[in-house]
Amino acid sequence: MTNELTGPVEVVGAGLLGTSIGLACRRAGIDVILTDPSSENLRTASGLGAGRPRADGDRPQLVVVAVPPDHLGAEIARALDASDAVVTDVGSVKNGPLAAVTALPGVARYVGGHPMAGSERSGPLAGSAALFDGRPWAITPHALSDPAAVALVEALVRVCGAVPVRLAPEEHDRAVARTSHVPHLLASLVAARLAEAPEQHLALSGQGVRDVTRVAAGDPELYGQIVTANSEAVLDLLGEVRAQLDTLITVVSSADRPGLEALLRQGVAGTQAIPGKHGGPVRPMRSVFVSVPDHPGELARLFADAGASEVNIEDIHIDHDPGRPVGLVELVVDETRAEHLLASLESRDWVTHR
Repeated sequence: MTNELTGPVEVVGAGLLGTSIGLACRRAGIDVILTDPSSENLRTASGLGAGRPRADGDRPQLVVVAVPPDHLGAEIARALDASDAVVTDVGSVKNGPLAAVTALPGVARYVGGHPMAGSERSGPLAGSAALFDGRPWAITPHALSDPAAVALVEALVRVCGAVPVRLAPEEHDRAVARTSHVPHLLASLVAARLAEAPEQHLALSGQGVRDVTRVAAGDPELYGQIVTANSEAVLDLLGEVRAQLDTLITVVSSADRPGLEALLRQGVAGTQAIPGKHGGPVRPMRSVFVSVPDHPGELARLFADAGASEVNIEDIHIDHDPGRPVGLVELVVDETRAEHLLASLESRDWVTHR
């Protein structure tokens, strides 16, 4: 078994992730075979250049299973039985699929994987060769994994432009419960409070509520499968959240400001614990706010002028003024470069807010 990814790579499931993997492999010149029970998905992904339908005599070097969580175990087993290829998957939970194939003769050729990239959109039309660029991609070898199979899956991750991170399957499931599954559930609860809110309340919606609820727009059926598959780890964390919520209710109802501030400081500490760009340490950032007329070309002009200032934009948010055809654009930059950016934009007649 070679550690070099030469192909063909078979991608089972031509949705968002499967199509994106196909596009990334084709970008690297690797032959990609696409299979999907939906002829429409297969036709669309092929038309986008993500690969070609399976042909007689195809012998994949690597099979990537990119199907919904409920079908992962069965599809991984089928792929192991169908050939001598290395098999990986892109599922959000790793313990369940591994348990489904542990007793199979070819289990040494299976190495779990999970790219930490995605979108609220789904289907092949949402696919992109750049979806994984710079993103972490968990690789979860198990006790019986062949080292050469692990190396081949790592080669796939690098071909897709992602950063491989090795974790044991059970550790992965605890990690994603903390960083993805529970945050998604909490975002959904917050968003649900908006569904029947009076119109005058919703008129006050700003960027903050959009940031908190963004992931709640994901596919409920898909996330239902994901959370159910990882219920043990999710329940442990939900128990911690419930205890904190009880404490929060107590301090708010008793007007205990020091207690409330202590909880809020825990939240600040959590935001600071998130790794910075490229996994490096968090650097102090500052937001520069700019009023931008809401008509074509203005954002492009702002970005061009910001680029001329030679200040790197780390993040961006746009909040539209409900009463005027103007947007407030928040440019997040290194704290040491904020004043320079403000001065540069003001010299080009932009209206800034400090």
